Amino acid sequence: MKKYYPIVPNLSHQIEPEVDRSSKRHRNSINMANLPTDPGLQAPISDYNPNIQDEIRRYYLQQGPCQLRSHNFPPTFFGKQKRWFNIACIRFLLRQGLAFCVHDESQNSTNQGNFLELLTFLADHNEEIRVVALKNAPENLKLTSPKIQKDIVNACAVETINVIIEDIGDAIFSVLVDESRDVAIKEQMVVMCRYVDKKWYVIERFIGIEHVPNTTSISLKIAIDKLYSKHGLSISRLRGQGYDGASNMSGEFNGLKSIIMKENECAFFVYCFAHQLQLTLMDVAKKHDLIGTFLIVVSNVVNIVGASSKRRGILREKQAAKVIEALKSGQLSSRKGLNQENWIKCPYLQLQELNSHFNEANTELLLCLACLSPNNSFSAFDKGKLIRLAQLYPHYFSTIDLKMLECQLQTYVEDMRSNVAFSELKGIADLSKRLVETRKHEIYSLVYLLIKLALTLPVAIDSVERAFSAMNIVKIKCATKWEING
Repeated sequence: MKKYYPIVPNLSHQIEPEVDRSSKRHRNSINMANLPTDPGLQAPISDYNPNIQDEIRRYYLQQGPCQLRSHNFPPTFFGKQKRWFNIACIRFLLRQGLAFCVHDESQNSTNQGNFLELLTFLADHNEEIRVVALKNAPENLKLTSPKIQKDIVNACAVETINVIIEDIGDAIFSVLVDESRDVAIKEQMVVMCRYVDKKWYVIERFIGIEHVPNTTSISLKIAIDKLYSKHGLSISRLRGQGYDGASNMSGEFNGLKSIIMKENECAFFVYCFAHQLQLTLMDVAKKHDLIGTFLIVVSNVVNIVGASSKRRGILREKQAAKVIEALKSGQLSSRKGLNQENWIKCPYLQLQELNSHFNEANTELLLCLACLSPNNSFSAFDKGKLIRLAQLYPHYFSTIDLKMLECQLQTYVEDMRSNVAFSELKGIADLSKRLVETRKHEIYSLVYLLIKLALTLPVAIDSVERAFSAMNIVKIKCATKWEING
């Protein structure tokens, strides 16, 4: 029994040994800012004075995990070679947007997945890699399991996002958001940022995909706040919002754009132009019988003929012969008479329908932005509308700034129209670059601020849609070894 229950000595009659109080640190000698963050350099909590141990413990808990960003970790060598080829394979697959794993990665599989197949290809064509990779890797250092692949991918993602956040810096930006379901039937929200970088280029960058329990505006707002808090971004620097026309996104009262504008009134919402154009064409087709019939016929032809390459070839040949015969006989003409009249009616109907998708605030904002266009020697310039645009941003333009802006605008437009360097610009982005190249952005600083605010506003969310397309390529049903958890 003594083997399992050792005798505990009676300590009630023992005298407590004296503790050297000089080894305990006094409260006045501790500066929390000077405490080491590296766990290897931290002194045990018990070494500090008991009166401040809880305070020091709370300080370390608030600091979070220690990340040694400034430490240079030495590379791992196998013989004389660095183990870089795994990372090279992963970078290639990430750059190409390819999936890593397949459902069967065993030795007998004819297709072990993109990662293992690419690594095998490198080993077969490079003797130095072959001697330290796959079967020849020492002990268990193959670094090819799906879990290790995912860890490396996550590390690459973190470093990429850190570079993007560093590039944004303290600049203002806009948010582009859309949601969709993935292959696991989970709601995913893509978040992107649009900003003007330090080289004065308009950039749209992917920030992350967040899993949301549902697509209500409150859930989306909570997910955005969580993502921004994680990367050190602030809603106060938000100057634009770009979404589709869903009620949970663009609703006037409870939509995501309304919730954000309650926190930041300068975060103006711009309806995605591509989505508006699609809705406009659909509405015009419904209201115009000829266009609706035409689209139905085209849809039927595409479905029937498109299913067979033989049918496509026959249709092309017969249609080409019919067109040539009609042109020779004069039966077919191009945009003349009644055909041209119908062609003119369609854009007019489209313009009417497109205007119905803008509210009064958006219309005023877009009309003011159009006055910055440098096309046709700044023919769209309107000083009154640009002053109104500045009034929409009271955080940047005070009453004194508005008066200074009015003086700058008159000199600015005369200078631009008389300067050859600004005669062939195609848009506001080109105007911004040319102002910086000629250093006139320092002369017309308030005008340039207006241009920068205009460039920050989103136009379309096609980049968000491309992110979903990439997600559907990488997240496939066959990749069962990858955790589909957001």
